[in-house]
Amino acid sequence: MEFNYDIVVVGAGHAGNEAACAAANLGSKTVLITMDMNKIGQMSCNPAIGGIAKGQIVREIDAMGGQMGIVTDMTAIQFRLLNRSKGPAMWSPRAQSDREAFIRQWKRTIENTENLDLWQDTVCELIVKDKTVCGVKTSLGVTFHAKCVILTNGTFLNGLLHIGKVQIAGGRISEPASYGLTEQIKELGFTTDRMKTGTPVRIDGRSVDFSKMSKQDGDNDFHKFSFLDFKPRPLQQRSCWITYTNTTTHNILRDGLVDSPLYNGQIKSIGPRYCPSIETKIVTFAEKEKHQLFLEPEGENSQEYYLNGFSSSLPMDIQYNALRTIEGFENAKIYRPGYAIEYDFFDPTQLTHTLETKYIKNLFFAGQINGTTGYEEAGGQGLIAGINAHINCHGGKEFILARDEAYIGVLIDDLVTKGVDEPYRMFTSRAEYRILLRQDDADMRLTEKAYNIGLAKQDRLNLLTEKKEKRNELIEYIRNKSVKIPEANSMLESIGSSPVKHGCKMIDLLLRPEININLLINHFGELKEKIDLIDNRKEEIIEATEIQLKYEGYIAREQLIANKLKRLENIKIKGKINYDEVHSLSTEARQKLKKIDPETIGQASRISGISPSDINILLIMIGR
Repeated sequence: MEFNYDIVVVGAGHAGNEAACAAANLGSKTVLITMDMNKIGQMSCNPAIGGIAKGQIVREIDAMGGQMGIVTDMTAIQFRLLNRSKGPAMWSPRAQSDREAFIRQWKRTIENTENLDLWQDTVCELIVKDKTVCGVKTSLGVTFHAKCVILTNGTFLNGLLHIGKVQIAGGRISEPASYGLTEQIKELGFTTDRMKTGTPVRIDGRSVDFSKMSKQDGDNDFHKFSFLDFKPRPLQQRSCWITYTNTTTHNILRDGLVDSPLYNGQIKSIGPRYCPSIETKIVTFAEKEKHQLFLEPEGENSQEYYLNGFSSSLPMDIQYNALRTIEGFENAKIYRPGYAIEYDFFDPTQLTHTLETKYIKNLFFAGQINGTTGYEEAGGQGLIAGINAHINCHGGKEFILARDEAYIGVLIDDLVTKGVDEPYRMFTSRAEYRILLRQDDADMRLTEKAYNIGLAKQDRLNLLTEKKEKRNELIEYIRNKSVKIPEANSMLESIGSSPVKHGCKMIDLLLRPEININLLINHFGELKEKIDLIDNRKEEIIEATEIQLKYEGYIAREQLIANKLKRLENIKIKGKINYDEVHSLSTEARQKLKKIDPETIGQASRISGISPSDINILLIMIGR
């Protein structure tokens, strides 16, 4: 059998789902090929979306018309806004989801997306002619002809699971690996390597003594992932629980290191430094007597729990015996042990910022195939790959997000400019403009851009326009409203703040660290009346107003810096310099510039090993 499509997406994980939905919603005839239609959007590791910096990515995906935020809100069993004690640049949304409901919601979304078909099968070969991809072939003998192909294979390419000395081929536990593609892609000239990640034991909640643990409830306010206006979370909310390892736990784990695949040479690839296994923790932090663990529910009505912080590939009996020394788990029963998985990935410096490969036209990579880790990083890449694959099919200007526009822009620029030497995970510290890239204003930054290419729809733009108008009205009122001395001092004295000696503007009161906008609303009737006139998303608009006013100076200063540095992004150098002939550059600089072949001076400046003097030489070379 043969079929014809604009775009073929291989793999229905978080990258593949976003890529397929984006391409189809833009109008491309798209097919999503997956090994198992019952595992669409499977959360291979913990049943949670978001977290530090990752939550900002999900907000950005949603602001542009992606699906991850909506699916998460519809299936959340706990929501928290992390880092509330810090400034708003650090606030990061995170949700626990019902794992099975998450899959059902994704499947429902995909099945009801126009222009998008599903096919259950395994892709085993790319069809490539004249260095251009033309489709794929599957293990069932079906040929899909296409203008573009997006590979989002996750951990399935030559995947190998490790539990102690036991090794099982697979992309996830009880799921087969994918063979053939890596070998073919290597023959096409690509560089590949191996990475490792892991997941912890799954525990039967009926065997847990929760009385020995600390309860961690979610937030109960207006925050959520999607900027769309719909009803509160439909599922019952559940608690997480906190407990700790101890010296007895560590001794058992330490005794098992001789059989650990990480330490006996069985696993040769590198794992994520920022999400280490429990055996790595006790080796790296040998002086620590305990490590914090989070017990997370897998679903609204499920007894299955995920033990966050206890990822391991140790032998099954070692994991089990160590687990039972932890408070609350003395009588624990498990559904299955933790395991590590090794898989193939491709050096992301072989991609352009659109996520199209440099060597094969119309072939895109997104997700863990690029050396990243995390559902959110995968989803962000998938969205950009889907958009640009559609553009390749139907024409238009490539869609690229800059580092001062989105965490997704930071993510992709880091990948294609610096490459990876360990699984890449997003952090707020990776973004030099994080005051501009807050979770609260992702819609302000990105929705109009996505609307202009046809991805974000009119209802989303209307909500943004209304939010902007209401926020700006409040900003102008607070900035210009005069407050008399008695009114101001009445409020200030009630909170023990020093009084004013003359009349002031309301903004002068708000800018005091101890005063927030809700205090003003409760004290000044006219402001409360203006707030009461807001029909939709009142709390969100109030929060956006306060952030804009309180942090206006910081935001303006960071935007000024971004604008200055953006000049380097406008100086194109791709194809203009033969680096082999520029002997004033260091050997390292010549080699790296030749390998990456940066588009602009700005990108060249971010390549590891390129010095300011190297940049000055490049500027001289092009007459600047």
